[in-house]
Order: sequence, then structure tokens, then C-alpha cells
Amino acid sequence: MKNLSLLFIFFIGITSIHAQETLEELKAIQGPKKDSIAAIQGRVDAIQAKIDALPGWKKGAFGTIGGSISSFENWYAQGTPNNNSGNIGFTVNAFANLNKEKFFWRNAVNVNLSWVKLDDKDDPTDSDSFQEATDVFNITSLYGHKLSDKFALSGLVEYRTTILSNFNDPGYLDLGVGVTWTPIKDMVVVVHPGNYNFVFSKEDTVFESSLGAKILIDYTKQIKAISFKTNLSMFQSYESSNLSNWTWTNSFGYSLWKMIGVGFDFGLRSNKQEALNYALAQTPPTATSFEDVDNDLQSYWMFGLNYKF
Repeated sequence: MKNLSLLFIFFIGITSIHAQETLEELKAIQGPKKDSIAAIQGRVDAIQAKIDALPGWKKGAFGTIGGSISSFENWYAQGTPNNNSGNIGFTVNAFANLNKEKFFWRNAVNVNLSWVKLDDKDDPTDSDSFQEATDVFNITSLYGHKLSDKFALSGLVEYRTTILSNFNDPGYLDLGVGVTWTPIKDMVVVVHPGNYNFVFSKEDTVFESSLGAKILIDYTKQIKAISFKTNLSMFQSYESSNLSNWTWTNSFGYSLWKMIGVGFDFGLRSNKQEALNYALAQTPPTATSFEDVDNDLQSYWMFGLNYKF
């Protein structure tokens, strides 16, 4: 019996040594394979960079979808114990850019829409339908005649409005000329000292068009599984700072499986004309002029599933 125990211990020891040697051998084989994969991926990335640098159309799009629904019955810990609630929203960022030896033409569209509802079952007078929450629509078209690899004479058309409610009320149309600087790939800096900001609205007493300077900075990039876009659009009126405005939007997407991943969007805006228009619509009005209106910073954000087109 003692001999059998010694034999068993000896067998376990030999097996462990063999397993250890096998693991080390496998790791030794695995190392060069990883190096080979990295080298192949490097060559693929270099070829893709050459393809991206070729003149011609480059198109792409990615977006975020987020949503949730819930229902409560006799949940007394909250103010409305019986309710149905939900929210849904999506964003789409798309671009179509043409790059030629002497000129470029860059086009982009950003759409961000969302709806929310809170149906209080104990209040028969409240709404049980979804209401508009976020409503952003922005489209730009930039043409440039190249002076060098990084500078160009350019003309810009940009239109911003809402589309779910109050379409073109207000709506902003910028038309301007100036120069465009492309310091690095995928980044565009537009400086147009000659720009007219057309404002369309039924409230002519609040909204006013004016001449001013336009600055637009856009950076759209894809790095393997990560897609992101940041866009800053600023208008500085020559007539009055009350007529100036700026909007900064950002979109991030990370692919987890094939074309599906997670996305995060947020935006900031400052617009004194919109702030005064909202104040005048309250009962009673919370402000009557640009001097006494609170121009609070506007913002939104969304987190949800991301789909890369």
C-alpha cells in the first residue's frame, strides 16, 4: 500500500512537470504569432491610410439609439405611484466629403431626436402620449479652393433648426466666405469674417438677422472600434452680442460586436435670442428684454446602443 502511494505521488509530480513544460512551450509558440498578427495589422493599417488619402468621395455615418419603458402600480414611495413612463431617442452623424487636387467639398448632417412620456394613471387630464424632448437638426456644406495643403479660400452654408415642432421657428442659415485651415487629417477649422446669419421666425420682435463672423471647428475620426465627432459652430454678430450664438455637439461610439456598440452624445448651446423668446412665452413673462433675461447654458446628453452604418 505504501508503494502504491509513493507511485501515485510520483505520477502526479511527473504529470505536473509535463503540464508545466507544455504550457511554457505553448507560450513560446504564441509569442511569435502575436508579433506576426501585429505586423500584419500594421501593414493593413498602412494600406488603409493610403486608401483614405486618395482623392475622391469619402462617406460614412454612425448613430446612437437609447430608450427605456417602465410601469408602476401602487409604488407609494414616489409622488405618482401609478404611472407608465418611457423615453426613446436617437442620433445620426453622417458625412460625404470630396477631396480633389485643387479643391474639396465637405458635407455633414447631425440629427438628434428624443421623446419622453409620463402618464399618471390617477390623473385623467394628463397626456398619455410621448412628447418631444430633444430636437436638433444641423446640416453644413463647405467648399474650398486649395491655396496649399493646409489652407484654402472657402464658402460655407450651414442650416440649423428643429424638425419635430416649430420647424424653422427659429431657423438659422449662415452664408459666408473666408479661409479654411486643415492642420491635421480629419480636422477642419473655418474662419469666415464675412458671414450673414439669417434668422427665420414668426417672432420678428425677438429674432433678428445680422452680419458677423463665423467660426466652425469640426473633427471626425475613427480609430479601429472607436468613432467620434466634435463640432463647434460659433457666430459673432458685428451689430450686437445679443445676436451672437454658439453650439457645441459631441458624439462617441464604441463597437462591441460587429457594427453594434455603445454610444454617448452631449451638446451645449448659448443663444440669447432663444432665451428671451422662451421667457416671453411664459405666463407671466419672466423677462421682457435682453437686459433682464437669464441666458442659461443649454445642454443635452444621451447614452445608449450605438450602430455604425
